[in-house]
Amino acid sequence: MIVFSNTITPRLLYILDFIAKEINGEPFQVFTDATEFRNYSGPKINYSNERITAAEFFLRPHTILFEKNIQLQSVDCFDVNGTKAFFKTEGDFAFDIFAAAFYLVTRYEEYLPHSKDMYGRYAHENSLAFKENFLHLPLVNLWLAELMKKFKDKFSTKETTINSKYPGFNFTPTYDIDIAYSYKHKGFWRNTGGMFRDLLNGEWSMVNERWKILWGKKTDPYDAYTWLDKMHEQYQLKPYYFFHVGERRGNYDKNISPARKEMQQLIQHHYYRYPIGIHPSWRSGDEQELLEKEIHLLQKITGGKIHSSRQHYIRFELPHTYRRLIDAGIKFEFSMGYGSINGFRASVASSFYWYDLEKEMQTDLQLFPFCFMEANSFYEQKFSPKQALGELQHYSKIVKSINGLLITIWHNNFLGTDEIFAGWREVYEKFIKETRG
Repeated sequence: MIVFSNTITPRLLYILDFIAKEINGEPFQVFTDATEFRNYSGPKINYSNERITAAEFFLRPHTILFEKNIQLQSVDCFDVNGTKAFFKTEGDFAFDIFAAAFYLVTRYEEYLPHSKDMYGRYAHENSLAFKENFLHLPLVNLWLAELMKKFKDKFSTKETTINSKYPGFNFTPTYDIDIAYSYKHKGFWRNTGGMFRDLLNGEWSMVNERWKILWGKKTDPYDAYTWLDKMHEQYQLKPYYFFHVGERRGNYDKNISPARKEMQQLIQHHYYRYPIGIHPSWRSGDEQELLEKEIHLLQKITGGKIHSSRQHYIRFELPHTYRRLIDAGIKFEFSMGYGSINGFRASVASSFYWYDLEKEMQTDLQLFPFCFMEANSFYEQKFSPKQALGELQHYSKIVKSINGLLITIWHNNFLGTDEIFAGWREVYEKFIKETRG
């Protein structure tokens, strides 16, 4: 399939590469010669202001893909076949899908002035997806499915067949290890301080539990690792683990010290079985040298290269955080989602390469967006385990319908035996059975 445009820009090439990968895995050829385009006999898209031939799919462009700056865009949503759309224009499609997809996938709106949440992150309430109530949908994928339907209606004949080569639905479970254990391996002073606090608060049962765990008579309530290993093997899952190895503790950095032999053994145990990545400490978000130090430390523990990352507390700012990760050698990034609400931050359930809008270039950093994190359901959305299961089932169903990539985030403490998270392990297990069934 070919595309005609009067002007070729980095933005246009980026979104065409993304769409081509999604619909059939083969790159578009881009023409600027109208005569050459007219004479081409196969399926073709005219992305210009005037029709060239009747035997074309005509899409009149919005201006955003031909601009060289970042500016406030006029975005007015309307309904198309039961879904939201914007950048309405004339042609064989109701809107400029190239421009609209670019706006969402690149997170264009996050480069504009915006308010931040209590953690200094882009507040999800700013987003078009939240305001227009499509955060729960991989809208770009749904648009592309409709585009393929239109292509087939336009071009499929006895001589010509439009094929779509979707890779198929894929589920990738991921885990953030922020606090590896509740009591074990925290050292004498941390456990002594915790015990005194429990005594002062009259929490005798917690004192008793702590003693049993420290003396090896009871499993730590955050220790879900063996259970997870068995489930991964049973259902043939290929998970990712992200380890926090910050050496200094703080309000948001509370993991077991990476200097402890037991923490290193836990990391090594997972490295030998699964792909793992860095979960940069909160402090490293402000210090490039510290980020690189933590990556090098994780590499020293594992004995291998670390190319994957997910931000602690999903704390990132575009474009600065991604540039820093690239400079630190990260190639695969798993933070594209919100740490305050579940849904599709980039309105897509597919991996894609990050486009640096300020530099106007596609980078080699591949983003893997997630749509569900149990901490969002529990702390932010105040969902019960039953409600969270319904949310998970919705995401699984909608992502399966577009043959997309479903990524979830869980933490070991939710999947252990802590009474605070009673019922969440059962929800996860039921979801896994349904998803893999």
